[in-house]
Amino acid sequence: MREQSSRPEESAGRGSGDVDVVGMWVTADGHIRQELLPDGRYDEARGERRSAYTGRYTVTGNHLDYIDDTGFTATGDIRDGVLFHEHLVLYKKNQA
Repeated sequence: MREQSSRPEESAGRGSGDVDVVGMWVTADGHIRQELLPDGRYDEARGERRSAYTGRYTVTGNHLDYIDDTGFTATGDIRDGVLFHEHLVLYKKNQA
């Protein structure tokens, strides 16, 4: 994973050629909600359970690398405005 830059335009490990992923991403049924924060942190809620998973992420192009606060790693990719995160399909909240 890349180290995070202190430059605002590269927040969350995002370079100028990388997809802007910041915001709320949700499954079609709204059960899983993953908020990607501008500081490179994420907070994932599942059903009524807030902060079910928390950690950090980096972006390279349209690919995301996640590491949660327990050390578990995962990946995701943005394709056609949809986030494919392991077995989940998430949509930007204003697009769901």
